[in-house]
Amino acid sequence: MSYLLADGWIITMNAQREILQQASLLIEGHHIAAIGTRENLQRRYPEAEIIDCRERIIMPGMVNTHTHLFQTLLKGLGDDMVLKKWFTCMTGPSAVALTEEDVYAAALHGCMESLRSGVTSLVDFMYAHPRPGLTAKVIEAFEISGIRGHVCRGFLTSGAEHGIPAELIETPEQALADARAVIERYHQVDGRVKVGLAPSMIWALDEKVLRGTRALANETGVLITTHVAETDFEIEQATLRFQATDTEFLSDIGFLGPDVLAVHCVQCNSRDIRALKHHDTRVSHNPCSNLYLASGVPPIPEMLAAGLTVGLGSDGPASSNNHNLFQAMKVAALLQKGVHRDPTIMTAEKVLEMATIDGARAIGLDHLVGSLEVGKRADVVIVDTSHPAMTPIHHPVSSLVYSALGHEVSDVFVDGAYLLRAGEFTQLNQREVMARSQHAAHSLAMRTGNDKARGWRSAAF
Repeated sequence: MSYLLADGWIITMNAQREILQQASLLIEGHHIAAIGTRENLQRRYPEAEIIDCRERIIMPGMVNTHTHLFQTLLKGLGDDMVLKKWFTCMTGPSAVALTEEDVYAAALHGCMESLRSGVTSLVDFMYAHPRPGLTAKVIEAFEISGIRGHVCRGFLTSGAEHGIPAELIETPEQALADARAVIERYHQVDGRVKVGLAPSMIWALDEKVLRGTRALANETGVLITTHVAETDFEIEQATLRFQATDTEFLSDIGFLGPDVLAVHCVQCNSRDIRALKHHDTRVSHNPCSNLYLASGVPPIPEMLAAGLTVGLGSDGPASSNNHNLFQAMKVAALLQKGVHRDPTIMTAEKVLEMATIDGARAIGLDHLVGSLEVGKRADVVIVDTSHPAMTPIHHPVSSLVYSALGHEVSDVFVDGAYLLRAGEFTQLNQREVMARSQHAAHSLAMRTGNDKARGWRSAAF
């Protein structure tokens, strides 16, 4: 099939960052075949179906560099807790009780929700393995939904003394053996769905599994992602165990590299930033989660000044309550402006880069996606600017970052497949997916004691 997206405002995110008015884009098969005027492209591709994009912005599909899809079932249950309490009292026990149906329902809903708000690639950090086979259910959801991305097999190998449930703790040998099996069965080097490795966080891991992760990634060529310097507690634990920050320790053992996506980096100091840059390690910034859990504000301007590649993430819905990168873009910009009292320190253009081409670069896919260029894969999003929130429009990038809410996304293509058409899914039944996840969420909450009525919390003191 070929599609002519006609007469829209095209935000290319190419090297020149061109923004084209009343321009058209041709999708043929899996790729972007041409960009130009409607008349020229119609003449060259007379069989293409025409999609009217007047009053529309045509943009690259966004890249969510960090989420936990199983947490889709936990929306609204993690309010008003710091991370350690949030994990040990709510998220951890919920992870222990997960069934295959829970994971599939959550992952499919999360993929659908992501597509609905313009995300075409995501990195799922799947660390919950109370029983075998759960990673396979996430991969199944990726395949069914049509989204692109990495399903990263996560693991925890210690941390019982800090409240990590025993059911989630594996031996290094168990974790790495299963990770290898998942890679061998499901990883598609040139495919839409890839597998990665996800050692969870420094206070729930040991050196053996970190070195083993590095060796397995070297052997198989898969992405590594891990939580780094998210909270003060992580830094305290790393200092106690290794007499170094977690970033310094990971650098010292040869773990870091351009195939590593370091998530959060909230507590990174200048030495940590230099270490990340030295190894060309990539960073995933999750501003909504960092604020929700009161973890702090990461030094993103310092990272960018050092030349680090920084992508954007939503984090899991247990600590952000959605998968909306439009929300994350706005918060990412406003957060740094407010903290630094400098309105120029984080621009709309920069956070859009983080959500698109820089996010793609962070996960090694910038040669395929992240920008609208001839020859790249057709991961394309159309945004309807006729919504009241986006009207009037003067500068399309500003409108996307500061005005859009996410529901303005009308059409989504992934790998040339037309997944969302005029606001309706072509391969998914939205009502059925939502009903399935709602049922799973209520069942999980009842099994874990999270179904209790919540009192009103209006006072902070």
